[in-house]
Amino acid sequence: MTEAADDFPKPPDENTPKLDALSLRLAAANALIRRRRTIKPVDMSEKPIENLHLATILENGNWAPTHGMTEPWRFFVYTGDSRRRLGEFLQQTYDQLTPADEVRPEKREKLGAQPLLAPAVIAIGMEREPDGKIPEIEEIEAVACAVQNMHLTASAIGMAAFWSSPPIVYSDEVRDWLGLGKGGKCLGLFYLGWPKSEDWPIGARGDVADKIVFHR
Repeated sequence: MTEAADDFPKPPDENTPKLDALSLRLAAANALIRRRRTIKPVDMSEKPIENLHLATILENGNWAPTHGMTEPWRFFVYTGDSRRRLGEFLQQTYDQLTPADEVRPEKREKLGAQPLLAPAVIAIGMEREPDGKIPEIEEIEAVACAVQNMHLTASAIGMAAFWSSPPIVYSDEVRDWLGLGKGGKCLGLFYLGWPKSEDWPIGARGDVADKIVFHR
């Protein structure tokens, strides 16, 4: 039995709207932004990160907006055995800064172990210009934009990423260990790897209408 010609889909005619370049770009941007997820080191595999992927992530971080073109972001990349040294330093700093009655052994253990779970850890630094003409808050905001660029790029590649900010990273001790200037600051640790699971996490957000105030 043959199917009637009417059962087959017909090619679009000249009146069918075509997707323009803007619509395609917007659809790609929407998909990428809404795909981004936080995936913690415990859920990362041991698969190494290709240098090309790491370089792309860092380069896209470098294209963040920056008031006065100060480009305040600094990236300190730890791979291989340097991750162990990073973890040991974090534990030592925790011991130094935490009052004895506030020490939590599980938190100390996590500081040392977590860097070893991700193939790469990037300490995120903010370095200010000597004249300090740009307010600190604006430099911090610029670095946050750089991290978002990096996280979006990682998601586009299919990589897992996690921006962690244990309180000790804001200390002068961590700032000095990284080699930042006196006006600089560490803004956290960015963990990179490949997800163990092939199932990409499902995300959710509340209604954006609840977070908007329109003035007319």
